[in-house]
Amino acid sequence: MQAQAESRHSSEGGGRAVRLRSFGGPEALEVHQVPAPGAGPGQVRVRVTAAGLNPMDWVMTADADTAARFGLTLPVGFGTDYAGVIDQVGEGVTGFAPGDRVFGGALSRAVADLVVVDARGDTAADEVHHTPEGVDDRTAATLTIAGRTAAAALAVLGSGSGAHSNPGLGPDDTVLIGGAGGGVGVFAVQLARVAGARVIGTGSAASADHLRSLGAEPVAYGDGLTDRVRALAPEGITAALDLHGVDTVHAARELGVPDARICTIAAQIEGVPAANGANAAPGALEEIAALIAAGRLRVPVAATFPIDEIRRATELQAARHVRGKVVIDL
Repeated sequence: MQAQAESRHSSEGGGRAVRLRSFGGPEALEVHQVPAPGAGPGQVRVRVTAAGLNPMDWVMTADADTAARFGLTLPVGFGTDYAGVIDQVGEGVTGFAPGDRVFGGALSRAVADLVVVDARGDTAADEVHHTPEGVDDRTAATLTIAGRTAAAALAVLGSGSGAHSNPGLGPDDTVLIGGAGGGVGVFAVQLARVAGARVIGTGSAASADHLRSLGAEPVAYGDGLTDRVRALAPEGITAALDLHGVDTVHAARELGVPDARICTIAAQIEGVPAANGANAAPGALEEIAALIAAGRLRVPVAATFPIDEIRRATELQAARHVRGKVVIDL
């Protein structure tokens, strides 16, 4: 433990970072000592205290073709969500100072002692935000990818509600969310509830209590989903979000929901809009962080691991059965 602490607080010589020298699964992840990056003009350097894992982390580094779509080449880092403390500020940066607690995104390089990001960046690939009081670093390290994606998806549902004078989800809405207990679902369910909507969330029988704790009414996925939703909401549903595949889309269509009020994040279906975290509205992450600080939204952290156990952590996250987020402590 002492050796790890000394490494964590190493000098300008460098620090630890997860690297892949070949594309692949968790077995390709390695912890290396790397030189310390410096903050250039317009950049800040963050000493990372926690990094949250997401499915996209291992999906985009699984093979060369997928990596290329994200602009990644070997050797490459791992992880995107981070939280920590600024320890270096580049020329021309305003609004941030050494010692500030921050969180954000650093595409495929977040699981490291030190990351450098653009102080004015506004995409998950390269961004930084102040961490509010009342939000711990482990929680802050889970927000960027999943929070952005959930906010963008719910905005799609809202913009499709042409019958409303003020487009957006509200108390008149009953939303079906497929994969409601997953990493994005945790945020989507609660944000929809904050907006006043009723939420029905799909999941396994074992996840029912977890879904209820988030504010969703649980319904089992699989054959017969449409009939089960109809029994729960005989007056109908008004919108649907499929966070897993296409089953929720098909059920929503059968229940009469127009395509404009259905959204996917993991599949593409003709006529149904898809959401991407890169399209989240400006300020979406700050709003989510503020809701957490106010006690109106919570992020369940299912497991934490030291950086040396990155392979085991990724295997757990990739199995898709964990209820909540997986975080790496640095």
